[in-house]
Amino acid sequence: MDGYNVAVAGATGLVGETIMQILSEREFPVRSLHALASEKSLGKSVPFRDSQTRVQALEDFNFSEVQIALFSAGADPAREHAPRAAAQGAVVIDNSSAFRYNDDVPLVVPEVNAESLAGFRARGIVANPNCSTIQLVVALKPLHDAAGIERMSVATYQAISGAGRQAMEELVRHTAGMMAGQGRPEEAAEDSGSGGAKPNGEGANGAIAPSVAFNVVPHIDAFQENGYTREEMKIVWETRKILNDPALRISATAVRVPVFYGHSEAVSVELRRRVAVEEALELFRGARGVIVMSQDRPGGYPTAGVEAARSDGVFVGRVREDISHEQGLNFWVVADNVRKGAALNAVQIAELLIRDYF
Repeated sequence: MDGYNVAVAGATGLVGETIMQILSEREFPVRSLHALASEKSLGKSVPFRDSQTRVQALEDFNFSEVQIALFSAGADPAREHAPRAAAQGAVVIDNSSAFRYNDDVPLVVPEVNAESLAGFRARGIVANPNCSTIQLVVALKPLHDAAGIERMSVATYQAISGAGRQAMEELVRHTAGMMAGQGRPEEAAEDSGSGGAKPNGEGANGAIAPSVAFNVVPHIDAFQENGYTREEMKIVWETRKILNDPALRISATAVRVPVFYGHSEAVSVELRRRVAVEEALELFRGARGVIVMSQDRPGGYPTAGVEAARSDGVFVGRVREDISHEQGLNFWVVADNVRKGAALNAVQIAELLIRDYF
């Protein structure tokens, strides 16, 4: 084909905008692009390549002439419209949690389990994993293949952009207010009688609570019966599915931090055999998508705000043997949560589709 008709649902959001940017940067063969969003965005235009594309309503869009539909519109719109798009002939790549845990929908990270993409034919839908899971499994893959992972623990330090554009704007306002001596945002809200958001890390609508400004909040998404949050359990469920290891023992703690772009993860793994630091570094260097920065000196490690932000790579550093376990290994992982953790992964899936299946 001389190109493909592509739809981007959620085109006015952070991830949707980045998807269109990456489609252009990577010269994806787009014949025509349809920017879709909710009806409240009608009348807006979004940039694609050297022109502006008019936003159309997702609710009544006809996907019959579209080959690839990249969804980043949220779980509820995905549940409603992704099956309709697939039934009309488009292959849907969905960035929400709506289909990730369905057995008949592949959950794909191209550097890790590209072969599972073949399962898209069952429903015409491919699921994009959670942003924190994507960078984690890219780093875990070479270790799991070489030595096998018995158990792992991960603490994620997640950027505010993971909660959306509004949360980023709130962080700017709250930080500016505190710098101006206005006190903590929730205190100002109480004084004004406005109520404010609960200082618990995540509001009911997923927005970050004001207390993240100059703070670290160990709460993302809703608490589950086992005491973990849904964000933490996403890491457990998705990592097992992507690595095809349902018995893998995983514990996760998800933390929101006042960083705009880039998730950071402190990872500890217990392997089936000892892996020395030198071997681990060699495995990481040979892995697709991994960039190694691991020197025991100031600045010899990657950070979210400098190396990861607006980069395509998954950065690994602080690699060291675990002094508490003879077959343990500790390391640090950072990546841009909006770019690699969402938009780029979706476009990479689309590239695999047109290379191997269309």
